Amino acid sequence: MNRTAYLQTMISLASAAFGVVAALAWNSAITALVRQIFGTGAQIVSLFVYAVIITIIAVIVMVNLGRVAARNAQPNT
Repeated sequence: MNRTAYLQTMISLASAAFGVVAALAWNSAITALVRQIFGTGAQIVSLFVYAVIITIIAVIVMVNLGRVAARNAQPNT
């Protein structure tokens, strides 16, 4: 493995690791917010609401990223 490929791999791994840490931090913050809004008595309901909201956001983001990738993959004419 040459030095450039090694460096690119390390940057990718570090980026992914920081992305996971940021996602976990947001998960904790959003979970606390949903619990505050719905109260601790409705903990299961609040977690399902949170899961549905996050899933919808993830789908929207992934669809838009797919569109951007498709646009960039097309040759410029």
